Amino acid sequence: MSDLLLDINLQQVPDDYLAGAWRVAHRVVNRADPASLLAQATSLWLSDTALELQAPMASETGSWDVQRDELLNRPYLRLSFSAEEIRALVTRLRRTTDGARSQLNLYFSSGLEMQLDRP
Repeated sequence: MSDLLLDINLQQVPDDYLAGAWRVAHRVVNRADPASLLAQATSLWLSDTALELQAPMASETGSWDVQRDELLNRPYLRLSFSAEEIRALVTRLRRTTDGARSQLNLYFSSGLEMQLDRP
C-alpha cells in the first residue's frame, strides 16, 4: 500500500519537499512556445538552491526557490536561469506515506502545465 499517493496541504508544505530529482511525466503546452527548453524538458533537478534542467538537445543550470502569495500562502516555484526567470504555481503535490515517491504539478504563466514524478 506504500504506492498510494496522498495530497499534501500546499499552504503548509515545507519547501524541501520540492527538492530532488524530478522526471517530466506529462506536459500540456497550451500557448507556451513548444520549442522552449522548458517545454521540451525531460527532467528537473532541484538541490539546495541549485537547479538543473535537462532536455533532449540541451541542458541549463540556474537557481530556484519557493515564494508564497500573501493572501493564501500558495507556493510558487521560481526558476532563475541566466537569460530569464520563470514562475510556476504549485497546483498539487502528492507523496507516499514513506516519502519514497512523489508527484508534483506545476502551472507556468506561459500556459505550460507539467506533471513531475520522483521515484
